[in-house]
Amino acid sequence: MSRVLLVSTNLCTIPYAVFPLGMATVAGALDRAGHEVRQFDLLAVDGDVAQYIAVLQAWSPDVVCLSVRNLDSTDSLSQDEDALVASARDVVAATRTAGSWPVVIGGPAVSILPEEVLAYTAADHAVVGEGEQTLCRLLDELAAGRRPEPILRPRGLLDADEIAPPLYDLELARYYAERSGLLNVQTKRGCPFHCIYCTYPHLEGRHYRNIDPTQVVDHIEQLQRDAGAQEFFFTDSVVNDPGRHYLGVAEELLRRAVKVRWAAFFTPCELSREDLAVCKRSGLYAAELGTDAASDTTLAGMHKPFSFAQVRAANEACAAERIPVSHFVIFGGPGETQETVLEGIANLDAFDHCVVLATSGVRILPGSPLRQQAIEEGVITIDTPLLNPVTYFSPAVDIEWMNRHLAATWAPRPDRIFPPSRDNHRLQLLQNMGMRGVIWDKLISY
Repeated sequence: MSRVLLVSTNLCTIPYAVFPLGMATVAGALDRAGHEVRQFDLLAVDGDVAQYIAVLQAWSPDVVCLSVRNLDSTDSLSQDEDALVASARDVVAATRTAGSWPVVIGGPAVSILPEEVLAYTAADHAVVGEGEQTLCRLLDELAAGRRPEPILRPRGLLDADEIAPPLYDLELARYYAERSGLLNVQTKRGCPFHCIYCTYPHLEGRHYRNIDPTQVVDHIEQLQRDAGAQEFFFTDSVVNDPGRHYLGVAEELLRRAVKVRWAAFFTPCELSREDLAVCKRSGLYAAELGTDAASDTTLAGMHKPFSFAQVRAANEACAAERIPVSHFVIFGGPGETQETVLEGIANLDAFDHCVVLATSGVRILPGSPLRQQAIEEGVITIDTPLLNPVTYFSPAVDIEWMNRHLAATWAPRPDRIFPPSRDNHRLQLLQNMGMRGVIWDKLISY
C-alpha cells in the first residue's frame, strides 16, 4: 500500500471558496483500499507553496496527487487565460525542486483536457474521469515498479453503490464552514440533458446514479457535528431529477428533524410549487436555476429541454414559496441576434424576486456539441487548441453592442449583474462584513 498526498490546487474564491469535495471523495476511496492518505489544500494556506513543501518533505509520501478543479472563470470579459491551471503547474514545479516524487493530476479540468493539462503542468500522469478506482489502479502499477501510461482512463462509470463516501478532513471542513459558510454534498452523479456547451455528461455520464438519501444525510449530520457546518450546497449537475430522488433527500432530512440550510442547482423543468414547499421545509433557502438563455430562440440554440414559459413558471413557483432564486444566463450563444438580446432583457426584467447573473459568450470545450458546431461554422478548426479560453459568439450579433447594452441597461439594478466582475468587489465587501453562504440571496426582497 502507498502513502498518498492529495493536494487541492484551486485558489479561486469567486463567488465563494468551495470545499474540495472531489479530493475528499478520492481520499475516501484510497483509505478504504488500504492506502495511507493525507489531504492538503493550497487555498487554506493562502496559496503559500512553502507550506506545501514543508508538509511534503516532512511526510514524504510515495505519490503526490493534484486536483485541478477549473479551467477558467467562464467570464469572457475578464479571463486570466490559464491562471486557474497555473497554480497546479506551480505546485508541480515546486514538487520537482523538493524531491523526486511521482506527480499525478486529476479533477474536472484534467478530465476535460487531459493531454493539454498534462503537458502544461508537466506532471507524470493524468487520471481522467471518476478517480476512485482509476487512481487505485495507477498506485498499484507504480508500487509494482511498472510504468503506467501517462493518461489513465476509467474502465467504465461507477455504479451508484461504488461511489466512495468522502473522507472529510475536519480541519479543512471547519476552514470552509468558517470562510464561506458552505460545505458541499453530492446526492447523485450524471446528467441526462444535452446542453450544447456542457461537459457534465462527458464527465459523469448521461444517466443519474443516485446516492442513498440516508448516506447523504449522514454526511450532513457528521459535518454539522464535527465541523460546525450549518449551510450546504448540493453539487449535483441538476438536483431536481425526474425520478424525484431529491425529494427523498428532503424527506429524509425532515424525518430526522435535521435543522439545516441548503441550496442547489435546479432546472426549470417540472419545478412545481408543491415540490419546492417540501424542499423549503427541509431547509432549502436558495435555488440557482440553469436558465442559460432568455428567449425561446436562444433556449433552442442552447439545446435546452424547456421553454421560456417554463422558466417563468419556475420563477413564479419560487417566489410563491418565498425561495430566493437566481438565473444564470448566457448572452451571445447560438441563435442570438440583436432582437433576441432585447427580447431576453425584457423577459428577465419582467421577473420579480430574483437575481440574474449574466455572462457573454460560450466557452468551447472538447466533448461538447458546441465544438462540432463551431468547427462547422468555421469559428475554429479541428486542431484549434482549447486550453486557453476560446469563446463562441453568434455571428448574427454585434458583440460590442451587446456587451455595452447589457452593462448599461442593468447598471442601476443590484439584482441584475453583468458583467460578473462587476459584482466581485461587492461580494468581497459583504464577505468582509461577515456574510456567508451564496450571498446573492441577500439582494432579494419580498
